[in-house]
Amino acid sequence: MSRRSSPRSTDLASELPPISYVWETPNRRPRRSEWDIPDPTGSGRLTLAMRAKLERIVRRAPEVMVKITGRTKDVAHLKSHLAYITRNGELEAETEQGAALTGRSGLKDLQQRWEDDAGLDDKRRRDGSLSINIILSMPAGTDAIAVKDSARAFAIEKFGYNHDYVFVQHLDNKHPHVHLTVRSLGHNGKRLNPRKADLQAWRERFAGELRLRGIAAEATPRRTRGRVRKAGRGAVLAMRKRKITPEVDRLARKEVLAEVRGGKAAKGPWDEQIKSRQDAIRRRYLEYAAELDRSGVAADHELAREVRQFVHDMPALETRRHALKNELSELATGRRRRDAKQDVDAVGRDKTRGDERTR
Repeated sequence: MSRRSSPRSTDLASELPPISYVWETPNRRPRRSEWDIPDPTGSGRLTLAMRAKLERIVRRAPEVMVKITGRTKDVAHLKSHLAYITRNGELEAETEQGAALTGRSGLKDLQQRWEDDAGLDDKRRRDGSLSINIILSMPAGTDAIAVKDSARAFAIEKFGYNHDYVFVQHLDNKHPHVHLTVRSLGHNGKRLNPRKADLQAWRERFAGELRLRGIAAEATPRRTRGRVRKAGRGAVLAMRKRKITPEVDRLARKEVLAEVRGGKAAKGPWDEQIKSRQDAIRRRYLEYAAELDRSGVAADHELAREVRQFVHDMPALETRRHALKNELSELATGRRRRDAKQDVDAVGRDKTRGDERTR
């Protein structure tokens, strides 16, 4: 990591003796530790970028979403997807060359070019993808122009020199978002195969582009905010919305019921890992708060107070298994109350009948 200083960082360092601020090299891939919370360097210094990130986290800056929604497997699927994101040519599409394509003729030109390119991809496996489909989104109320400009800059930085792509902004949803479709095969002959680390790096980059345009944005993992439960997959969420119980939910309920009926609470090794990691994250926040308190600057004292409040407000450590146990416990409690009420009502009816017979 670069240690290039700047006049601004030197001034801030002189104002805050215990904490020296330095600039970091931009556009690099973040270390995993930085995804959780700003991690101090080996010398223990809190950089200017780290302090700014800490502020955004505890002040709950809006979180960006960068999500792979699918992959197109053949030409027909690709054409269908391009037609979907452009609303059959009604919405303007922009390519990696900056060309704007509008109308049905623009859509057909785009589809034909990508179909021709797919025909040249003779090394693709039968089950290989032609393109990777990505959504870049921000919460409702975010400036749509800034979202589109940030998505354009993100696409240029990450794919513009090696992959063909096209993106379209949708505004028919309360969340301004951009659909970005990237051709899998790069000009260097290698295929795009993003991993979890790549997705986080993409989120960081997109959030950075938004901040350059004056939009408060952050890209922290859920564990940084004290959340341990994963968001459900799209297909699973859709089934739940239609009141259909997915197989994964049935299996989880079955396992939890077996534990409850057996009178045992199975504790997997992951529970200890989750608790250990969350404890470490909370400790690191509090260490930063203590360091900020030692600076002797009012603004740092206020930030330290906000950091401690943020830790205090973190949600309880609840996994999906814990949530299911609580849900089943509430159902059982409700059933017992109903049974008790029915018993009381039955006793009352029997007493009434007995009184009538004795009259």
